[in-house]
Amino acid sequence: MKGSFLGEFEEVVLLAVCTLDNDAYSNRVRSEVEKHTQRPINLSAIHSALYRMEKKGFLLSELGPASNKRGGKPKRIFKPTLEAVTALKHMREVRDSLWSNVPQVLLNKYSI
Repeated sequence: MKGSFLGEFEEVVLLAVCTLDNDAYSNRVRSEVEKHTQRPINLSAIHSALYRMEKKGFLLSELGPASNKRGGKPKRIFKPTLEAVTALKHMREVRDSLWSNVPQVLLNKYSI
């Protein structure tokens, strides 16, 4: 299916959205991605990925309630679609299939 494959960064961002459930707004997504990748992530990269995946149909978004902390500005909350979960499941199956074919000797050689 065309467009069903995710890039590495998109996959990580999408997984972060899934783990954050109803609290997946850009700053939280960035924090979650940084926590798991142990790399600093530019917030604009997160925004680009979120909006790109929304355009592809992997995410839906809605404005959450406004807060005083943000000067009355609401947060945009992202939620995964069925297509997103299907794509993530497919990516996991592809990775698992490939990993199962890596010879154990090679993994032992590099202490993986």
